[in-house]
Amino acid sequence: METATDPGTDTAATAVSAFVSFVEMGGPAMWAIALLSVLTVTLILWKIMRLVSFGAWSGGRHTARALALWKTGQTAEALSLLEKRRSLRAILAHAAMRAALNPGLDRDAAEAETGRVARGLLLKARAGLRGLELASTIGPLLGLLGTVTGMIAAFQALQEAGSRADPAALAGGIWEALLTTAAGMAVAIPAQVALTWFEAVVDSLRHDMEDSATQILHGASSETPMQQAAE
Repeated sequence: METATDPGTDTAATAVSAFVSFVEMGGPAMWAIALLSVLTVTLILWKIMRLVSFGAWSGGRHTARALALWKTGQTAEALSLLEKRRSLRAILAHAAMRAALNPGLDRDAAEAETGRVARGLLLKARAGLRGLELASTIGPLLGLLGTVTGMIAAFQALQEAGSRADPAALAGGIWEALLTTAAGMAVAIPAQVALTWFEAVVDSLRHDMEDSATQILHGASSETPMQQAAE
């Protein structure tokens, strides 16, 4: 008795087989590029989820409400509103408020404490960006490496064939070698786009955090704690 096969399973197996065949055309460099592509996509997805958890696109509504309460002298209410918030804007604003209310800290010490917290938050926000920068840099280099090694192999085969060399075989070897260059660029371009996007998001967060810290600390110095943290 024949067992029915799942069409979805057959489709997945065919897709995997086609992918493996495609990667094998480019040789070892293509496998490295394939691994790099998986790591890059994983890093991009992780970074998006990370920024969501940091409230990068939340708009900072709770922080804005807390700042409004702070300006009217309702410090306890402002602190309570930010107490359990986990967005970077709220954490920094809460830290700045606590530093400003701490009787053991003068204005300079309060700004230093706020800057210390800001540096840690910005470090968290920028986590993973170096990995994307590396992917956008080495992707094309791996592709070029694969192309060069493929061209070497193709011309070596041409030399061994001598007068019986088949131009079609040489063209096929060159075509396969060039696949790695295209694959490397296909990894590098999304990585660079994602890197630029994430850097813009982090810069926007830094600006919002700097603005809230300045409002809380009344612009006590010409260089705000967030500017110090950015350095």
